[in-house]
Amino acid sequence: MTQLDERKTKILKAIIRTYLETGEPVGSRTISKYTDLNLSSATIRNEMSDLEELGYIIQPHTSAGRIPSDQGYRFYVDNLMEEKEREVTEMKNFVIERTEKMEQVLKNVVKMLATNTNYATMITAPQYQHGKLKFIQMSQVDEEQLLAVIVLEGNIVKNKIIRTDLSGMDNEQILKLNLLLNTSLNGLTLDQINLATIAKLKEQAGIHGEIVSKVLDAIAESLSEDEDLEIYTSGATNIFKYPELADSNRATELISAFEEKQQLASLVNESLTDGENTGIQVYIGSESPVQTMKDCSVVTATYELGEGMKGTIGIIGPKRMDYENVVDNLKTLKQQLDGIFRTPAKDS
Repeated sequence: MTQLDERKTKILKAIIRTYLETGEPVGSRTISKYTDLNLSSATIRNEMSDLEELGYIIQPHTSAGRIPSDQGYRFYVDNLMEEKEREVTEMKNFVIERTEKMEQVLKNVVKMLATNTNYATMITAPQYQHGKLKFIQMSQVDEEQLLAVIVLEGNIVKNKIIRTDLSGMDNEQILKLNLLLNTSLNGLTLDQINLATIAKLKEQAGIHGEIVSKVLDAIAESLSEDEDLEIYTSGATNIFKYPELADSNRATELISAFEEKQQLASLVNESLTDGENTGIQVYIGSESPVQTMKDCSVVTATYELGEGMKGTIGIIGPKRMDYENVVDNLKTLKQQLDGIFRTPAKDS
């Protein structure tokens, strides 16, 4: 395949993107409006003629604009995949570094909090609350199965097997569906993929509308799935320092809740739901969403790292806990976590 210079590459990409959006042949005047080349229509026409001679675009009718050829689609997809692979590699290295740093920081935070308060403490790793679709890549497994690799905001990767009739469908058609889906859906949340978007996609997919429908179902499922919640705890044995919590049954139940962490997950979900206004919630006795903590007071704070990332800090102690000290500690930690992670998160 002939190597294209930067100008021809930009014009070809503009033709393909415009055609994917409109489904209509693309003329030079249209390209002159939507590219950053600042070229005249005449210059763009000359470049388009060269691209046609090289086999990257074709003219379906006399005096009509151009549409991509299979060779043009191939060039576009190969370039797209190279860019995505480079982006994913860079992000993977960054995420690994940040994840290792975050895990160590959170373990230190929860330990320090238990020491400073003399209560039991917990903290969750941040999760994306409103994921966006970053990229989707479909590939054929056999005549009845497609593998959809769905990359979400935060480089969360979901693999979905889609069962459908693929007889008579070749790789080029799958590539075109990949282009169509990525062009239309990249950067959207589940709420933004509305009925109008779905209807337009199915119309543009033509005879492959059913496949697009099943892929959209897989994307919706991926965006709505909850990630495994990582919870770090410390200071559970501090419970024994308080006589009202130290009898064998109460203490055993509380220690068990910290070890199994399932009940802590329900506390986290409650905190994330209720903490939208102030970020700090206080549950006293029977107000606690966790049954084994009905004899305790629980104070939680929601910290935010931007881009929809949220986590929960929690302190569990007797009802006579030092609320002022606890709230001060939580406010300080929220600010510190923000300072440590917010800037890298935005750079991603």
